Formats: sequence, C-alpha cells, structure tokens
Amino acid sequence: MRNYLTSGGLFDLENKETNIQEYEEMMVDPSFWDDQNKAQDIINKNNALKSVVEDYHSLEAQTDDLLTTVELLKEDYDEEMHQSLEEDLKTLKTDIDQFELKLLLNGEHDANNAILELHPGAGGTESQDWGAMLLRMYQRYADHKGFKVETLDYQPGDEAGIKSVTILVKGHNAYGYLKAEKGVHRLVRISPFDSSGRRHTSFVSCDVTPEFNNEKIEIEVNSEDITVDTYRASGAGGQHVNTTDSAVRITHQPTGIVVTCQNERSQIKNREQAMKMLKAKLYQRELEEQAAALDEIRGEQKEIGWGSQIRSYVFHPYSMVKDHRTNQETGNSNAVMDGDIDPFIDAFLRSQINHN
Repeated sequence: MRNYLTSGGLFDLENKETNIQEYEEMMVDPSFWDDQNKAQDIINKNNALKSVVEDYHSLEAQTDDLLTTVELLKEDYDEEMHQSLEEDLKTLKTDIDQFELKLLLNGEHDANNAILELHPGAGGTESQDWGAMLLRMYQRYADHKGFKVETLDYQPGDEAGIKSVTILVKGHNAYGYLKAEKGVHRLVRISPFDSSGRRHTSFVSCDVTPEFNNEKIEIEVNSEDITVDTYRASGAGGQHVNTTDSAVRITHQPTGIVVTCQNERSQIKNREQAMKMLKAKLYQRELEEQAAALDEIRGEQKEIGWGSQIRSYVFHPYSMVKDHRTNQETGNSNAVMDGDIDPFIDAFLRSQINHN
C-alpha cells in the first residue's frame, strides 16, 4: 500500500477498527433505538467503515498470495503460473485503485445524497438544450452507479431543453462523487437550431449541494424573511403536470437564496420539501462562513461564461472532452454524454490529495 494509506494517513486501520467496535457496542445497548434517526445514522457509518476495513484485508490477502506465488516462481519457474501472476497483478491494481477512490470520499458530507442543479447561461435555446443534455448525462451516470434520481424542479425551455432543473441523487457517497461536477460546463458544436450550420458555444452552470439531515440542522427561518410563490407545475414529457398551482418557489430575502419544488402533487408537500432545501442551503452557507477552506463544500463561484469553465465538451470540428482542473481528457464524447464520467471524477478526487 502507498504511504498515505498507512496508519495515521488517509487510511488509519487501527482507528477505523476502534470506531467499529464502539459503534457495535452502541448497537447492543437497549436504548439504541430510542432515537431512530440517530440509530440509523450509526448503522450507516458502521456499515461504511466495515466495508472499507474488509476491502483492506481482502487486498492484504491478495498481496500475500501474490508474494507467495513470486517465491514459488523463483524456486521453480512455470510459464503458466507466470502468466496467471501477471493477470492477478492487473486485477490487484484495479482493486487498489477502486479502494483508494473509496478512501478519498472521506469528507464530512461525502456519504450524503446530492442535490444537483443545472442553470443554462446566456444563449437561449442553445444553452437550454445543452442543459437538457447534461441532465441526461447525470441521470445515466446515476443509473450506472445504482443511485436513484428524483426530479425536484423542472422548468422547460422555450423551444427545447430546460431553463433550470433540480434533481435529488440518492445513494451512498452521491455527494462525494458529484461534488466534482460543480462548476461551468462548456459545449462547442454545430448548432441543430442554426439553419446556416454554424458552430456555437454554450454554457451551463452545475451546482451540487449535500442533502443534510434536517434533524441535525439547527436553522430557524423567520416567516417575515421569506416570500412564497406558487405556480403551475410543468415537466418533461408531461411529468409532474397538473391543473393546480401546486409548485412552490421560496425566496429567502436576506440571502437571496431561491429554492423551488414541484415534485409532489400537493402544494403543502412541495412547500415542506422546498423548506428542507432552503434550510440545507442556509446550513451550508453557515458552514462555509465557519470553514477555513471554503472550496471543500461549495467551491469557487464563477460566472457562467468564457474562461470560467471546469470542463469543455467539443463535438466539432473534433471530438474531445477535457477537464481543465486535472487535464483529464477523452476523445469518446458519446460515452461521456452517456454517463461515463467516472474518469473525470476519479482524477478530480485524486487531485485533492495534494491540496488536503
């Protein structure tokens, strides 16, 4: 294992095993289930720790087996055994890479669900269509990861695409992975909406927030500080459409934060969900003000336009997707748009080792 995986580094085996023992002692306490939210939180943390420790011991056993094979080859060389060793080494390298990536998701909120918002920049239909393409990319990525996606708010574009969308991505480490996507995404392509076939550049801003457990958020929202607007829900392909003004938009006047929800049929339930989102954003804002490293949770805010993008997607005159933070790139833009963004997320998370 590499030096940052050893005791006291990114992977502290002794500390993790101690935490598991402490959690399991809590779980056998007769009063454990008195607070069900707290109990479930402890179970989730314990399961996550056990998964990491079990993976470590598995890698340790694989390494020992390979070392034994090396010693056997030194004593009595066998070509078939040698080839098998090389295949096992490749498998071990892949497993170690995945293990390292799991260790990188060790932030306070990495295990949480993620609230992902897309907001097209200037450019009208072009940018709105690009927003819809990114929405599909993240939906496909979530499918690949086994995450569930709920559409909290969907504002369709005037002719095509979206004006804005908010989705909730549910799954262990959803925020830990998707926080890598926060920033401006730039597209260069021949416009399908331009009869002259000219090349266009479009921008969409992606914002990612961890979904906080509101039981733990001590945030009070004064009724006089908010404005609540209702409007008729709308959605892609007829989803969420009804004949009443059930969708809710809440504006927090002191901060300017705006949240919207139209996922539920009931205006009351949409308001409840919107208030949860508002409290989460206010809580996140509070954490930012207290944190020494602001970019750990929200990252740098940038204008939706030239020079501010984290990643460029070029469809013409050549095919390439490049992340400007890590220089990770690929020529297979079709695979990326079909949700294959793991290499970019992996590279970003690994780049954070040197910054932490």
